[in-house]
Order: sequence, then C-alpha cells, then structure tokens
Amino acid sequence: MQEILTYFFEYRQMIFVVVLSVFLGIEVISNVPAILHTPLMSGANAIHGVVIIGAIIVMGHAESTLAMVLGFLAVILGTLNVVGGFVVTDRMLDMFKKKPKKETKN
Repeated sequence: MQEILTYFFEYRQMIFVVVLSVFLGIEVISNVPAILHTPLMSGANAIHGVVIIGAIIVMGHAESTLAMVLGFLAVILGTLNVVGGFVVTDRMLDMFKKKPKKETKN
C-alpha cells in the first residue's frame, strides 16, 4: 500500500493532468451536435494511425514479452479502430448521395 501511495505522490501532477483531460474530454464530446458527431469520430479514429506507428516502434524496441504483447495488441486494436472509422465515414457519405430516380413503366 505504501508503494502505491508513493507512486501517486511522485506522479501527482501527471495524474492530475490525466483526470482533468478526462473531464474536459467528456465536456467537449457531450456538447458536440449530433450532426457533427459521426464526422468528428471518424476523423478521430483515422488519427489512430499514430497509435499504430507508435505501437510498431514499441514492438521494435521491446525487451520483454509483456512489451511485445502490449505492442501487438495496440497494433491490432488501432487497426480495427482505423478501419471502423473509415467504414463509418463511408456509410455516412452514402447517406448524402442522391438516390437514382425510379423509372415508371407506362
């Protein structure tokens, strides 16, 4: 228990920034209008490509099995997020396309 308290005391500023970021993110996302939610989320998912690159770098410098496994999981989950973001964007853009008019037979 003492080790946990020492860790929190040493890194209290970083923990404060993370907690503050969580509250700020919740506040920002909750105030986004519904019409903008899908484009913003698909763009955010596409930014996950940075996570994929970072995970590949971590895997390249991994000295332990745990680091290798975590890097591999980050690559897989980041890839799924990027692909999902592009799928959602494609479906959203299809909603705005004009549908062909149906021809009536006389």
